[in-house]
Amino acid sequence: MTLPVARSPRRYDPERKSRIVDAAIDVVARYGVAGTTMRRIAAEADVPLGSLTYHFAGLDDLLAQAFQRHAERMSPLYEAHFHGVRDREGFIDAVTDLIHGDAGADPGEWAVAYELYLAALRDPRLRTVTEAWMRRSRAVLERFVDPVTARGVDAMIEGMVMHLTLSTATFDRADTRAIVARLLADTDGPALPR
Repeated sequence: MTLPVARSPRRYDPERKSRIVDAAIDVVARYGVAGTTMRRIAAEADVPLGSLTYHFAGLDDLLAQAFQRHAERMSPLYEAHFHGVRDREGFIDAVTDLIHGDAGADPGEWAVAYELYLAALRDPRLRTVTEAWMRRSRAVLERFVDPVTARGVDAMIEGMVMHLTLSTATFDRADTRAIVARLLADTDGPALPR
C-alpha cells in the first residue's frame, strides 16, 4: 500500500512579484548589474529560485522592471524637492541641496540610477526607462526655467552628483552653489523673479 505524499499547502503570497522586484533593486545597489544574479535576488526576496522564472522571462526582464520601479520611486522625491521654490535664489538653493544629497535619495539609490544608465548604454530597450525619467525631471525644472536651460541644469545635477559620489575629495557646498548660480546667471523663468 502506497501512502499519499503529504504536500505542504501552497503559500498565498500576492506580493511576491513586487517583493522580488524590490529585492532586485537592493541587489543592484549592493553588487551592481554585473554582480546581480537570480540566486542573489531570490535569497534577498526570501523566495524559491523558481519564483523568479515563474514571474519573469529572465534576468533582463526582471532588471527592466526593477529599474522602472526605481525611476518611479525617485521621480516623486525629485518633484517634492522643488515644491517650496518661489524665486531664483530658492531654485539655486534647491538645486544645490539636491546635488549634495538633501533631497531624500541615499547613495544606494544613486548607485542604482547610475547602474541603470550604464545598463541602458548597453541595452537600448532600457533607454525608454531612462528617457522617461529624464523627461520627468526636466518637466519639473521647466516650471522654473526654459527647456534648454532645464536640460543643462538636469545634466549638471547628475554630473555633479556623480563627481561627489566618485571623488575622494570633499566638495564645498558654497562652491557648488556658486557653480549653479553661474549657470543660471542670465536665466529668468516663470517662477524665477530675481
